Amino acid sequence: MYEAAEDSFLLAKFVREYAKGRVLDVGVGSGILMEAALTKTKNVKGVDIDKEAINYCKKKKLDVSYSDLFSNVKEKFDLIIFNPPYLPEDEIKDKDLIGGKHGYELIERFFLNVDKFLNKNGKILMLFSSLTNKKKVDEIIKKKFKFKLLKEENYFFEKLFVYLVY
Repeated sequence: MYEAAEDSFLLAKFVREYAKGRVLDVGVGSGILMEAALTKTKNVKGVDIDKEAINYCKKKKLDVSYSDLFSNVKEKFDLIIFNPPYLPEDEIKDKDLIGGKHGYELIERFFLNVDKFLNKNGKILMLFSSLTNKKKVDEIIKKKFKFKLLKEENYFFEKLFVYLVY
């Protein structure tokens, strides 16, 4: 299970700002982003592929279920939150951190189908790292969406980017 770290805390600030209506957190980890959304709306659902994360969040009384991205999602949302595993590595040893060989493969899978789960005027809040090819991530998003960089924050070995996608 992914423990909340600087990326989660950074994204949570924007979740509190943008959460409204129906909210979905894809890849709930510790549930911190769901909890941030619940400060603004009561209609918050979460999905994760990690059974440990699901059980942890259920103990916190969060509405979480199993899904590989959108495989078990049926409804549409006003905001979808995505703090994906984004680090590049040839072998996925830690599914909570590694996003694929280049780091953006899971992000690409997410953007193939996310539009089917957004209400009209729905938005996506997403965070990723400079270690994930930013130019490639931008290209992936631009195939279907527009986006705005909300925050760029420098850390020891990387920059974190928070995007509002619409």
